[in-house]
Parts: sequence; C-alpha cells; structure tokens
Amino acid sequence: MTVHVDAAGNLRGLWQPANASPKRLILGSHIDTVPNAGAFDGVLGVALALEWVSISQELDLPLALEVIAFSEEEGVRYGVPFLGSRAVAGRFDPAFLQLKDVDGVSVETAIRAFGLDPDSIGEAAAVADAIGFVEIHIEQGPVLDTEGLSAAAVTAIVGQTRLSLKFSGQANHAGTTPMHLRHDALAAAAEWITAVEALAQRSDGMVATVGRISVEPNAANVVPGAAQVSLEVRDADNATRAAAVDELLSKAAAIAERRGIHLEQTELLDQPAVQMDERLTAFLTDAIEATGFPLKTMPSGAGHDAMVMASKMPTAMLFLRSPGGISHHPSETVLEKDVEASLLVGREFLQRLAKEIG
Repeated sequence: MTVHVDAAGNLRGLWQPANASPKRLILGSHIDTVPNAGAFDGVLGVALALEWVSISQELDLPLALEVIAFSEEEGVRYGVPFLGSRAVAGRFDPAFLQLKDVDGVSVETAIRAFGLDPDSIGEAAAVADAIGFVEIHIEQGPVLDTEGLSAAAVTAIVGQTRLSLKFSGQANHAGTTPMHLRHDALAAAAEWITAVEALAQRSDGMVATVGRISVEPNAANVVPGAAQVSLEVRDADNATRAAAVDELLSKAAAIAERRGIHLEQTELLDQPAVQMDERLTAFLTDAIEATGFPLKTMPSGAGHDAMVMASKMPTAMLFLRSPGGISHHPSETVLEKDVEASLLVGREFLQRLAKEIG
C-alpha cells in the first residue's frame, strides 16, 4: 500500500491494483482513545480494515481500497471530537486550529510540532467519487453480548439532544419551614428526573439520562434553593427524540409551576441522527447471512467517525460484540471468534461489492 500522513494527522494507506476501478472504498476507524481505556475501541477497526485489504489482495479483487486511521476522534485533548474525520469529510473548521489543550498548546502548534502543515488540511479531504466508507467497531454496549451474537450491521447512529435545566426555589431553614410552605428546588428536580426515566422506559429504543446534579446551598439542614441538572436524550429517529424532549420540558415546567419554582433551560447540543447507506448496509447484511451468522441490525448509541463520513459519502458500519458490554475501561476486550466472524463477513462483502462495480 502507498502510505502517508495527511495534515490532520490521519495515517492513510492506499491499495490500488492495476485491474481496479478508479473509485475506491474507504475503510477505517480511529486510533486515539480516552484516559484509562481499553485496547480495542477504534484501533480494532483499523487493524481489521488492513485485514480486509489483505483478503482483497488474496482474492485478487479489482477494488481500490484506502485505509484511514483517524486522529483525534474522542475529543479528549481539545474538547472537540472527530477532528481527523472532519478533515477527511471536508468539514474541518479553521477555528479548530486555535483550540488549546490544558497545557495551552493549540491544535495548530501541535500539528506543526508533528512536522505537518495545518495550512494543507483542506488537502486531506477524501476523493469526491469514493464508493463509500465502512467502519468496523466494537459495539461498546451489551446488546450483542446479551443475545449471544458476534456481529451486527448498524442501521443508524442515534441523534443526541443535551440540555441544562435549573430549578430555582427558596433556600430556607430545614427545621422551621413547614413542608407545605417549601419551595424545594431539589425535590422538584427529583420529581422530574423520575419522569425522565419513566418516559424513556416506555419508549422503544430511546435512552434518556440525567447524569449531573448541582445543588445550592448543598447543606444538610437547608431546604435546597437551586438545583441544576443535565438532560441527554438519544434516539435514532429525530422526530421521536424531539417530541420526547418537548414532553420532558413541558413536564418540568408543570412541576415547577405547581411547586412555585422558577425554571430555566439551556440547549447545549442538538445532533441529528445519521442513517447508514441502505445499499452498503444491504451488502453487509447479505454478507452476514451468507456466512451463516444470525442477522442482527441495530442503531449505534455512541458517536463514531462514520457519522461524520456519512455527510461526505455512502457509509456503513459493522459492530462486533463487546463482552460484558464494557468499553472505555481497561477490561474492554473482544472475542477471537468475533474477529474471525468479521473477516468472514468482510470476504463476502468485498466479493459482492467487486461483482457489482465490475
């Protein structure tokens, strides 16, 4: 393969056999990770992409294949994820170059220190006529492991809405303020949090989480005067997610009004769901069935480089089981038989794709 590092730090290799179509299929994932993480999130997808190239070489398929090991997918250093895939998708905002890490080192400085030219990031954009992009990734969740399955084709990457809500009541003495005269902000927030859980539990495929609470004055003998909470809602259907958020905000307003509480809300993120390409996904599902594995399709609850690449070209994802559903942790692992399954599926996928474009 012909190998180079682009200006965004992505490591790229191209296999271009003489009998290949000029259009290339792009494979890959990311090679950065989070603190105290495991060894397979992202990196496994890069290693398996290289194996898919090896399979194509062995079969002498007329396919041009590019493998990309994306940089800075997790967003740990600079707080903004997908810097590498944004560059490949032609979506790198020049303002990102001014982002600084905890040591005050900017993206631009880091790129130059690595011997690259940030002024050339535009040249990292993928070729316009690519066949598409395929990412192999561990599920990072318990679904496949619970069902005893090796692999699944991803149908969509869920959309996310994140908000911050502040319930403002009246702090007062906990011993002298009668219960019926209180304006307890934390009690209001707690009532609403149970409503969040109840709505998500009766929804098919939606998850909703309140993961952060800040209470003032946060003293054992004081009625809480203010409670600020987070809300994150994820669903593969944008309309369903939006309707759920609207319903939860209406419930929060009703609870606040009944309890004499002031409510403020701030939207922090509204990321639409990304659908995977039907044609490439059909190749994956056909390949899964052809190799004798049970067919499973599912949405991804986590974000991936694939959601960025999907804005540029047809995109598909193959999930492998995460034993125990554990990821972003040192005990993250993968089963050898599932790795073997991905190679068998890859062999079928590549042969089917080569036959169609040939």
